[in-house]
Amino acid sequence: MRIAAAQTVVSPDIAANGSAIRAMIARAAGEGARLITLCEGALSGYAKSQILKQGDWQGFDWAIQEAELRAIADLCGQLRIVAVVGGAHRLGRGYPPHNSLYVFSDTGALLTRYDKRFLSNTELAGWYTPGTEPVIVDVDGYRFGCAICIESQFPEIFSGYERLGVDGVLFSSYGLPAHFQIALRAHAGLNCIWIAAATPAQDAATGPAGIIGPDGTWAARSSPSPEPGLAVATLDRYDPAYEIALQRARPWRARAREGEIYREKLADDPRSANRSGY
Repeated sequence: MRIAAAQTVVSPDIAANGSAIRAMIARAAGEGARLITLCEGALSGYAKSQILKQGDWQGFDWAIQEAELRAIADLCGQLRIVAVVGGAHRLGRGYPPHNSLYVFSDTGALLTRYDKRFLSNTELAGWYTPGTEPVIVDVDGYRFGCAICIESQFPEIFSGYERLGVDGVLFSSYGLPAHFQIALRAHAGLNCIWIAAATPAQDAATGPAGIIGPDGTWAARSSPSPEPGLAVATLDRYDPAYEIALQRARPWRARAREGEIYREKLADDPRSANRSGY
């Protein structure tokens, strides 16, 4: 299957963001993608960038965001494409919103929502409320986990998804600085998974949107210019380029973690317990 990672311009205008998102979804569908992932806060805007202070959530126009979400869902149904869209999710009782990814099915329905679990110290100071659960999306027989921004710095996010049997992780961030890119390539190579990374267009110079293969190398990248762009790659479990990563390394590493291949080879020799001798 073909998937796409996008970079769109994110502004304080929710309706303009929605229009930009739909244009990119249409572009991805035109290039044969079955799934597209967009950046953190792609629709709502992101803390300290478009949402300038915590109190701005009190005046946030949730009705406009809801209308844009429904319009995005309708387009996904029309074009038969799955879309993963970054946006805030309103909570009640005075809690700040979740920092979320809305996942729309190719039938035009809201399939699920991922809420960022590892928040930065700043985000915890009244900007967002943390989520609690991993989320997995199934498309055409391929399985994807979801992750956001600073979660690139938590290897357990990616190894956890690997143990849940995903083929890839849909990663959305408000920027892809060099240390994020290094971490993402490591997570892809260590876990033998694809990672599709989306970013806002205005931050593409520090790292454009792209897709990393299960060998830890970039399979596709967008342009590092502050313009809307798209990276598209084909996922194929039997691609000869990934034969070592997917057919050898990943299953062998799973067996190694179980430990049986080592237990059956342990030495039954008293000398092996003497750690102070030569």
